[in-house]
Amino acid sequence: MSGRRRYAGPVAAFVVLLLAACGGSPVGPATSASGPAEETRGPAGTAHVLEQRRAAGIADCPTSDADVPARADGLPDLTLDCLGADSRVRLAGLRGQPLVINVWAQWCGPCRAEAPFLTEAATRAGDRVGFLGIDYDDPKPELAVEFAQQAGWRYPQLVDPDKSIGPDLRIIGPPQTILVDADGRIAYRHPGQVTSTDQLLELIDKHLGVAL
Repeated sequence: MSGRRRYAGPVAAFVVLLLAACGGSPVGPATSASGPAEETRGPAGTAHVLEQRRAAGIADCPTSDADVPARADGLPDLTLDCLGADSRVRLAGLRGQPLVINVWAQWCGPCRAEAPFLTEAATRAGDRVGFLGIDYDDPKPELAVEFAQQAGWRYPQLVDPDKSIGPDLRIIGPPQTILVDADGRIAYRHPGQVTSTDQLLELIDKHLGVAL
């Protein structure tokens, strides 16, 4: 792992600077580390949110197979909106590429802390491993776009404001990172915060067989 150690310095500096700038939260405004503030939920996708997402350079969501049978050891057979609601994705139909799926929310302090590590790992992965975010239990999609933009995330983002994936994926709260192989099998679940880029790259190597 000696070739990966060079990430530790810049990442640490990035987190320290953001902590100083945001009063303890590396990315964007926060309301709570344990749950969203009491807000009136709006629709997950409005024209404004979609416009924000595209301006932020966040990619369109991937296509998914509507007909492939769901796997018992794979993602739940649920369909989620893309952030901005311009498309929908069937989770069980995501096949053909190893995936890192990160469940997060803009109100989640640990999600902010791990954000730069996801950014660096996604950049390192290129097209060898796909990255996909799920904005979970989040009443403010416009703040989610701001979060993703500030974090430097350019990979696609889904929304799950109603916590529909929670029971199947045993999610108590964000963050959680799920590694899925190209055949749709869940290879590993990492509950809680990813603490470094190296840690995430090691998990990808170990569980997806892709050395980055």
